[in-house]
Amino acid sequence: MKTLRADCGNCFGLCCVALPFAASADFAVSKDAGKPCANLRTDFGCGIHARLRDSGYSGCTVYDCFGAGQQVSQVTYGGTSWRDAPDTAREMFEVFPVVRQLHELLWYIAQALTLEPARELHGKLRRRQEHIEELTRLAPGALLKLDVGAERGQVNDLLLRASELVRAGAGSGRKKKDRRGADLMGARLRNADLRGVSLRGAYLIAADLTGADLRLADLIGADLRDADLSGADLTGCIFLTQPQLNAARGDAATRLPDGFTRPAHWS
Repeated sequence: MKTLRADCGNCFGLCCVALPFAASADFAVSKDAGKPCANLRTDFGCGIHARLRDSGYSGCTVYDCFGAGQQVSQVTYGGTSWRDAPDTAREMFEVFPVVRQLHELLWYIAQALTLEPARELHGKLRRRQEHIEELTRLAPGALLKLDVGAERGQVNDLLLRASELVRAGAGSGRKKKDRRGADLMGARLRNADLRGVSLRGAYLIAADLTGADLRLADLIGADLRDADLSGADLTGCIFLTQPQLNAARGDAATRLPDGFTRPAHWS
């Protein structure tokens, strides 16, 4: 299966050039789209990678291209960088976010294919996976014409159904609350029983989730910036991504699903 983790060594620093950012708590300065970050080295590495948070670039630590960077650099453009072929730069920077969205969909599909309760959907998920992988191999012009929203809609329907099948096992007779898109900024959810709750797209910025039980909770798109996950149990939660964890706070007692890394800034 296509690699869905960033391989910065095989990327032309696309996230450091193609994407804009504004001076804020996440970024020390502002930068326009298409302009290289001042910290981007000539070898496409980051000059402050080891101290991004301390340097005011915490926003970089919570971004993941899901492998789109190396796909665009090495496959779409055949290993020829925007520096070596300046005439391709603008197009490459426009193609990158398109492929990034496709790779994000592939990431969620891959997660859904590991969910045993959703086995009845695996055939449809694999067909959708194969289709999107084909799209990522299109030429730049064709990629820019894609209706990514339509592709996302078809995948989302399957992910919603997979979520319902998984969360149905969160406890016999328990009513599963739907908190999709809920405004829970700063909410006091210490030791809350959130098993099987849909938190898709919920705003959990700075929420106190200390000791919360998030097993089998659907966290797709949930904003966990500065949420306190100390002692929380996330084992078995679904559609979580590493960037979401990187944006949150936690500790050694936070229980993570298999395949995830405890962020270095967690105490």
